[in-house]
Amino acid sequence: MQIQRKIPIAIERYLLNAALVMLLGLLYAPVLIYWYHGWLEKSISIEHEYFSHGLIGLPFAAYIAWMQRTQWSQLPNTNHPAGAILLIVGGLCYGSGLFDLVNLSFPLVLAGLCLWLKGIAGLKLEKWPLIFVALATPTHLPYLIEPLAFPLQKFIAAVAGFILVQFNLNVTVEQVYLFVNGQIVEVAPHCAGLKMLFTSLYVGLMLLYWTGVVSDRTKSIVFLLSAATISVVANIIRNTLLTLFHGTGQAGLFHWLHDSWGGDLYSACMLGLLVVLINWMQNHVEPRSAS
Repeated sequence: MQIQRKIPIAIERYLLNAALVMLLGLLYAPVLIYWYHGWLEKSISIEHEYFSHGLIGLPFAAYIAWMQRTQWSQLPNTNHPAGAILLIVGGLCYGSGLFDLVNLSFPLVLAGLCLWLKGIAGLKLEKWPLIFVALATPTHLPYLIEPLAFPLQKFIAAVAGFILVQFNLNVTVEQVYLFVNGQIVEVAPHCAGLKMLFTSLYVGLMLLYWTGVVSDRTKSIVFLLSAATISVVANIIRNTLLTLFHGTGQAGLFHWLHDSWGGDLYSACMLGLLVVLINWMQNHVEPRSAS
């Protein structure tokens, strides 16, 4: 009798899970395809390109959730009322047709399902996948932050000008503009390194989770601050090179580093430094002893 009861329950559970996966696929497959196409072809808005780290972040989140599937199935089925609220809000956002709200509905619906199906325990279990999904969801947040980047633009222009002067180049710096041999280069808001900074912090968070260092708060903070520093320094060097290439008439090198695969290669090398850094921290920085 017990076996006969377990079979229908198992079938019902798997059918429910399959139905939820199919429903999510029907609703959000077009959205995700649009994101990926925009990130890969750079056909999405400039602000939403800032979230291109989702190219690796979303599969990473799915991988974590898949590896936790046994723990998920062992959690008791508990409906939390906050889950219904998030599902309703997510549904309204999706139905609004507004790009940012449709995007935001994705993490809201996922969090709502966790709460509705497994309660607080389910939300805690899927905390990291939800964080990676939320931080990879394109919004216009960079558009709101860009006006605040003006001091960073001036700092980058000043440091780049100082470096070029050391190589006996005729450089004049005015606010965010560099004049080299009659050529003008602007450190625009999109050149201030915000995208690289967002990507560095996101990948840094992925590395912290993957290596388990995230459990040590002090080491995590130090690592993320170091990642931000590496990002800023790397962007200063990149802007210095772009100014040098443009000012000396090397248009090919300028476009290679600015518009072509040279910029992607440069970013990949910078992210590689984060891997080296976290490996060094694991091998040489003693874990903080428990109090």
